[in-house]
Amino acid sequence: MTMYVWCHMGHLGVDSSPRHKAHLFHWISQYKNTVGNESGIKVKEDIACKVALNVCSCIADKEGFRLPFSNLIFPRVWAHNLDNAFLESHPDPEEVKVHRAQEYSSFQKRSYTAANGLIVAEANSPLQYPTQGVEVRPLKTIILPGSDHTIVYISVPICTNTMFSAELALKINSASNYMVYLRAALGTFDVAAIVHGVSLKGEGENHMTLSSPNLSALNKQLSFVTYTNTVFHPRTAENVEFGTEGHRSFFTIKIQHKTTPKLYNSGHQKEYNISALVTLATKTFLRYDKLKDLIDSVRQFYPTVTIVIADDNQHPQPVTGPYIEQYFMPFGKGWFAGRNLAVSQVTTKYVLWVDDDFYFTSNTKLEKMVDILEKTTLDLVGGAVREVTGYTVTFRHTISVEDGGEEGDCLHIRTGHHHVIQGFPNCVVADAVINFFMGRTDKMREVGFNPRLARQAHLEFFIDGLGTLHVGSCNDVIVNHASKIKLPWGKTDSDKAYDKFRYSSNTDNTKLHNEVFYFTNRFKCMTSH
Repeated sequence: MTMYVWCHMGHLGVDSSPRHKAHLFHWISQYKNTVGNESGIKVKEDIACKVALNVCSCIADKEGFRLPFSNLIFPRVWAHNLDNAFLESHPDPEEVKVHRAQEYSSFQKRSYTAANGLIVAEANSPLQYPTQGVEVRPLKTIILPGSDHTIVYISVPICTNTMFSAELALKINSASNYMVYLRAALGTFDVAAIVHGVSLKGEGENHMTLSSPNLSALNKQLSFVTYTNTVFHPRTAENVEFGTEGHRSFFTIKIQHKTTPKLYNSGHQKEYNISALVTLATKTFLRYDKLKDLIDSVRQFYPTVTIVIADDNQHPQPVTGPYIEQYFMPFGKGWFAGRNLAVSQVTTKYVLWVDDDFYFTSNTKLEKMVDILEKTTLDLVGGAVREVTGYTVTFRHTISVEDGGEEGDCLHIRTGHHHVIQGFPNCVVADAVINFFMGRTDKMREVGFNPRLARQAHLEFFIDGLGTLHVGSCNDVIVNHASKIKLPWGKTDSDKAYDKFRYSSNTDNTKLHNEVFYFTNRFKCMTSH
């Protein structure tokens, strides 16, 4: 039987080229061969289209008819092949490809654990065992838990009345003798108590066998089996094999330290104490006049909020006043380096990032941002920026990465959001937001800002935070943007110097961004509106 599938994925820009269709057709054919060709089997095309393919493609929308402002009304997907853009200008493209592959292999070794592997438990197995949730601290011992979460008690000389989870078990028809075994690589097995009538072999070793002519006794003995981690690693996992005659099963034990929480003592208040919860962070360069306007506007509404300033001016000017901290950097160190410095000095639970040419108004209600961060699982929430024209911008984007095989993955950026946040009708979930946002200080430090991106950068932070940051955006918290419109004869020397740095060689910036995306993030292409 011949089957063709047309996958319409809307704005995701899925490649509908013959090559891509052929790959999908090949996958469906393999699936049909696996499940058989019985007449009762029918592939659901809409579900098959969603199955992740192992090869991604970068395809831009075809050029259509042009109308004034058509790109704003009907945004067209563009594609940028990072491999070509970066490698064509590199003196030794093959060497850099090998280097990138080596770096990626090292990254995989650091990030991959046995918990990432797929384990399928066969049906009708007589073995009862946990499928997830077993953890042990490095070099510590636990009683191996079962899957029904009942509690048993045991009196042990060292740990009297210690509480243990339900046991491993064997559930099988009558036999003359019952046997199970456990095997591990990073730890050893033993028992916390010995049950009469059960034979043990391999106590204190990584392969232990238990047997008994009495099934009840064997299962009782299994309730006291211990696992001790013997190979130190602060965060890893291993798959333990649990089997009997004719049956094997595997379950994962996570080996890791308990996560140390980072809690902020802001004082218990019935109402939000913004000064105790939030620090404002900004970076300034050749715009002390704008910075002064920002500080004056903040003080009008939040007179005691701490303001942290990262300053990389060649001739720095002291910015003084209560609750102001100014940190100096080498001249022209750059945008993201300044963000790292400013955020590193924050001691409050939340940090609010603002550009130095923003200014607060009565609509800049930080309490609303704090409220959503306190009441949801969001790590970061963006607001809106009102331009001089009166137009308000939220700059919401979704970001996704599609597997692309050996040559790298595909990065897809789209204007839009995922869904509205329940209880906050003016807020949505997105992956990237505008350059006015409040975030949990520890999470922002965890992601960090690439200090190589000195002049132009923003989305790069959210791309690095994909999978780490839970991001939202609210359109009812608004900061104003100072006017950027200046006639050439009205520009000061500082304005001209700023423009020279801010809008330096586009070629150099493009090369740097191509390298960051291609090598550091291992993307082979990106698509975006």
